[in-house]
Amino acid sequence: MAGIDDYVGRINHYMSFEVVTIPELKNAKNLTEEQQKQAEGELILKQLQPSDTVVLLDEHGKEYRSIEFARWLSQKQQTARRLVFVIGGPYGFSPAVYARANEQLSLSKMTFSHQMIRLTFTEQVYRACTIIKGEPYHHE
Repeated sequence: MAGIDDYVGRINHYMSFEVVTIPELKNAKNLTEEQQKQAEGELILKQLQPSDTVVLLDEHGKEYRSIEFARWLSQKQQTARRLVFVIGGPYGFSPAVYARANEQLSLSKMTFSHQMIRLTFTEQVYRACTIIKGEPYHHE
């Protein structure tokens, strides 16, 4: 999606940032919700390194205003070796992924498609970068 690519490019002027997408599950329609969460969870966990700080984007996570998120991100940049944000599948995360997570963030109590969350989240990361640097993109 062009919007996501645009924000990823902008973010990379401030810090290293990439979007990694796990492959679609084969025969997902033949799997139960729990089987899908389990299979997606295994694919997610394979992408993680033991030293990663893992943050789930989850409707039950902590909500921040943009300035608060910028402060949070700035602090994480000082302490995390690699900060990994994870967007779950349509049924959420497996228990193993929740167990591996260090924190949970919520962008909204509403439910959005993966593409919309990717776009919204990359925009918020870019916004946080500009807030951290004191640049004029964000207005109170």
